Amino acid sequence: MTKRLLTGRRSALNIAAICLGLLAAVGMFCWPLFASREIAQQSGLAQAGFTLLMPALVALVLVQVTNGRLDSRRLAVLGVLAALASVIRMLGAGTAGIETIFFLILIGGFVFGADFGFLLGSTSLLTSALFTGGFGPWLPFQMVAAGLVGLGAGLLPKTLNPRVTLGAYAIVSSFVYGGLMTMWNWPFIAGTETSFGWVAGGGPLLNLQHFVTYELFTGGLLWDSGRAATTAVLIWLTAPALIATLNRAATRAGFER
Repeated sequence: MTKRLLTGRRSALNIAAICLGLLAAVGMFCWPLFASREIAQQSGLAQAGFTLLMPALVALVLVQVTNGRLDSRRLAVLGVLAALASVIRMLGAGTAGIETIFFLILIGGFVFGADFGFLLGSTSLLTSALFTGGFGPWLPFQMVAAGLVGLGAGLLPKTLNPRVTLGAYAIVSSFVYGGLMTMWNWPFIAGTETSFGWVAGGGPLLNLQHFVTYELFTGGLLWDSGRAATTAVLIWLTAPALIATLNRAATRAGFER
């Protein structure tokens, strides 16, 4: 009985640590919406701090997610899917917003669960960077954003048509991913002297309006539309067969979903 209580307490603490870590990560993406005028005066220092802190936060969340849940069979499945996603990503190369990696992250998260989805999203982007040499201060942000996309896929209801559910989620999550990746350094790209620039201390609503204007003006939303269309089409074409295959793999690997 005591052992069960201790296990449940550790599990609750683990979940709490994951949630706090993810909330902190989202806060790092969205800091321009909530920064006060005092913080805005040191925005360059704040961004540098976020850039240095994000890798540590990624490591913390990954450790918490894998704590006691990633045995050799699960690790093998994760490694195969992450490597496959990395190879698939090179087929799209991001041209005109065409991203071929996200459909596999979504389906993997949908089949294996939210924690696995976060791991698959983040490790797929890391492995892809190893293959292509795409290292830079943006990589930890890409890892967290893709991890959140995979995590969300794992929370989708399983009772509805997977094609429709995943397709709709693919469209929404593509714009969320693109928005997060632009938001964290938007003040330094757009500046503060334009109608679509960052307003220091302007509050969430005003800065969100300026950010959407910036995305429209620069074609960011059009770029994200390419990602959304590509991911939705690939899910429509592959979801039935791929979900069936991964479900069999999940059963053999003993996944608890």
